[in-house]
Amino acid sequence: MQSSTRIRAAVVAALLGLFAVLSGPGSAQADPAAPAGSTVGDLTGFSADGSVYHLRAGAAEARVSFVSDETFRIELAPDGTFSDPAGDAIVLPQGAPPRTRWKERSDRYDLSTGDVTLRAYKSPLRFALYRADGSRVWSEAKGISWDGEKTTQTLARGGDEQFYGAGMQNGRGNTSHRGQTVEVGVDYNWDDGGHPNSVPFYLSSAGYGVFRNTFAPNTYAFTDPVTTSAKEQRFDAYYFAGDAKDVIGQYTKLTGKPFLPPVYGMEIGDSDCYLHNANRGERRTKDSLKVADGYVENDMPNGWMLVNDGYGCGYEDLVETAEGLQDRDMQLGLWTEDGIDKLGDQVKAGQRVAKLDVAWVGDGYKFALDGCKDAYKGIEDNSDARGFTYAPESWAGAQRCGVQWSGDQYGTWDYIRWQIPTYAGATMSGLAYTTGDVDGIFGGSAKTYTRDLQWKMFLGTTMTMDGWADSDKQPFRYGEPYTSVNRDYLKLKESLLPYQYSYAHEATKTGVGMVRPLVLEYPDDPKAATDAAKYEFMSGEDFLVAPVYQDSTERDGIYLPKGTWTDYWTGRTYQGPVTVNDYSAPLDTLPLFVRGGASVPMWPGIRSYQDRTAGSPLAWDIYPQGKSSFTLYEDDGVTREHRDGAYATQTADVRAPARGAGDITVNIGESKGGFTGKQRSRPYEFSVHTGSEPSAVKLTGKLPRLGSAAAYASAKHGWWYDRDDRGGVVKIKTAPLSTGKKFSVKLENTSAVGGRNAAATATVSAPQGQETGAGAPATVAVDVTAGKDDVTDAEVSLDVPKGWKTTAAPAVHRIPAGTTRRVEVSVTPAKDAALGEARITARARYRSAGESRTAVQRIAAAVMPQPPTGEVWASDLEWLGSVNGYGPAERDRSNGESGAADGGPLTLAGKVYEKGIGTHADSDIEVYLGGQCSKFTADAGIDDEIDGYGEVAFSVEADGKVLWTSPKVTGASAAVPVDVPLDGARHVRLKVTDTNGSKTGDHGDWGAARFTCS
Repeated sequence: MQSSTRIRAAVVAALLGLFAVLSGPGSAQADPAAPAGSTVGDLTGFSADGSVYHLRAGAAEARVSFVSDETFRIELAPDGTFSDPAGDAIVLPQGAPPRTRWKERSDRYDLSTGDVTLRAYKSPLRFALYRADGSRVWSEAKGISWDGEKTTQTLARGGDEQFYGAGMQNGRGNTSHRGQTVEVGVDYNWDDGGHPNSVPFYLSSAGYGVFRNTFAPNTYAFTDPVTTSAKEQRFDAYYFAGDAKDVIGQYTKLTGKPFLPPVYGMEIGDSDCYLHNANRGERRTKDSLKVADGYVENDMPNGWMLVNDGYGCGYEDLVETAEGLQDRDMQLGLWTEDGIDKLGDQVKAGQRVAKLDVAWVGDGYKFALDGCKDAYKGIEDNSDARGFTYAPESWAGAQRCGVQWSGDQYGTWDYIRWQIPTYAGATMSGLAYTTGDVDGIFGGSAKTYTRDLQWKMFLGTTMTMDGWADSDKQPFRYGEPYTSVNRDYLKLKESLLPYQYSYAHEATKTGVGMVRPLVLEYPDDPKAATDAAKYEFMSGEDFLVAPVYQDSTERDGIYLPKGTWTDYWTGRTYQGPVTVNDYSAPLDTLPLFVRGGASVPMWPGIRSYQDRTAGSPLAWDIYPQGKSSFTLYEDDGVTREHRDGAYATQTADVRAPARGAGDITVNIGESKGGFTGKQRSRPYEFSVHTGSEPSAVKLTGKLPRLGSAAAYASAKHGWWYDRDDRGGVVKIKTAPLSTGKKFSVKLENTSAVGGRNAAATATVSAPQGQETGAGAPATVAVDVTAGKDDVTDAEVSLDVPKGWKTTAAPAVHRIPAGTTRRVEVSVTPAKDAALGEARITARARYRSAGESRTAVQRIAAAVMPQPPTGEVWASDLEWLGSVNGYGPAERDRSNGESGAADGGPLTLAGKVYEKGIGTHADSDIEVYLGGQCSKFTADAGIDDEIDGYGEVAFSVEADGKVLWTSPKVTGASAAVPVDVPLDGARHVRLKVTDTNGSKTGDHGDWGAARFTCS
């Protein structure tokens, strides 16, 4: 059979072609005859021409050109002849240069603007940059050097200097590159350690950034000293002075600000092949409408569909398909496998998204960059829509025309892990929209899909891609509980579109994308640049996202920087800097924290942005603390009229206590500006996370106080304090108000986020690993911990799945300050309760420090099957989990191809087994034994169908401990006997792991796999 790795190798070859010229067309090539190790010598001549300076050093010549007061360019030609292979492909026209001055000193020339001075030392020629106050920014440790292959700059490294950038660096980037060597150039490695969409730009915490103006590959060694080289015998670099955001802004002013996507581009997209795909059978392009119906029927957002995503997959009936998608609130996308020559006609037929891939990729990054620009322009030249493209392997400047996509990956926990730093890190290079497919293209599982989708809703753009895994990858394919969890997060992103779209607009002005490393917002935090913050990121300034990247219901090592942080789901507040461990993260819970002072605009209750009407409310989710502000950006979301000023802004200013008790005032300004479809009036909703009930809420007089959730839902205006919602939330709604007039809402006698006495707040937690059985009475343990004051009259209850029964636990009269009391709540799952993790919320209603409060916590409790008895085959048991490297793991047959039940008889060294499990590494199958089994036996080996290929290792794990591991097994090995004592293990996992990195032919069989139980 052909393994997924073999398929992927063929895909990469087809996709990327013969990319022989790594440095791109027209790049200055190294002269093989050039002397090795040449370094620029002493200054022999100097001349000035306005803002351009020439410095000669023997045969070599350097040229310094100032672009702005903080941006300048240094070029060096070893033979004295300047060249510019990139031309105007990357750098945009910059307007008039600044006024500069120069002064000769005994050892150097000073070249100055009002903000910086570039020192050009005479003997030997080397450069150093200083600020106007005389402080040094950077200095060369030696002069620029070159050899037959590359040109190198060598900079002194500061004692605590940190480095970021180099574009999309898979698995890296949101923490410092200090001490690392980073490659910038094509490598077609789309996995951890690869660098697709790399950018020849980096920035330093010392207050500067550098862009190498070239299409040649670069290598940046952030060692001591720092050496940065490009594979060409010329030197051409732009320098920017300022803090990180300033530098990103200057760099993107030079190479192009990020584009503003259409709103549908910020909704999730769907990609698949329909007209031809051997793995799916005969389908037609309009069959995509059936998939679109699946989104509608499952009440799930989807903004666009790519309908020809597969090699050799064409299209037909574009007009009908586009119209059908638009009827379902979606737009048509096409993959450019046939090039972009037909793009004009395709756009006229309804195409609005272009995924750039096969056919247009030629020799060098310039061809790729031209493809991005041409496809973007093709959409705009043939419609009133905004250009919207997806591209792999792009280069500097691509941020102005497309989304940078990380390529083909496998859906695994490790894939989730290394993608987290990838996209936040890319923002440090001006790439505002970077993303990967939800759960990759190959492999994947219901659980990894759901976990991956959760955090990617906090990226600006993302999509799900089908056609390469054993089953389609729409978010409704896996059934419950996954469909409901996926829906919740898709709709959460939909509600957050006003927030995310406002940041998208901000990126067009500043160059800074919404997805950010912690260090970008907290540059003075010593941990923000370290691995302490590697697997988390900021989504805008207000959301801190810490994805779950292991098969676990807990998350450790969540670092929260200075400030107040509120758990989005429970309302629990934390004071940073602090590291949160043992965070309860059942399947439906993404660890998500909101910054104190946040004011988040939202569109509540929609599936598509097109659900918005003239009377739809604008909601503000407010976490009051001190003085804060947020400016909402609005336009029509689709056309290019905003470029001519057709947009509006509206600011929310919040005044609240820094902490503790006080009044809160929310000032909503008038909406300034206009666009087609702008609301002239609208109702407003506010969720103000105070933690303490106000005495009154005023809006030009007192708003009516409502007594229940039902009363609030039915009222046209008024307020209600919901003590049970996330620690206590004041909910306010207004009648429609003119967007042309400002207004204020005042909450009297309430508090900043966390409550009047935040330290007295109680918390709820639960032990890990709690299990129940379908239809069987059980208990769920809940721990209530008092804050600095005693807790009294604590009543603990559980919100459980439909069909379950629960009995309230007796109230706890008193829990002394700082102590914990465990409460056991009786539950009986439904007889038909689904096996696996159950969604439960624990709630404790109590009094402390004179207030009635409520603490909540999402917890995980598993529903287990009945334990086995006697002798039982592993293939006959219910599998709690089944992860397989290619296609599904098979019961009583070999792995076969990618489909279910397509394997042959299990055969090891000529012996055929009637019972057993057939897998493809990497594989992980979990079964529940409930402590009733004494041993596991099997014969392990690679199935004969592989005919000698493959190399794997087998292992048996029980309750988190490895009990047995095989030696390496190849396709030529004899079967390995397995006889493992289990000693009352509750959970057992049978794993097959690839051992040589190829994953070719890794068809591991567990022949005659059997448990002996009591």
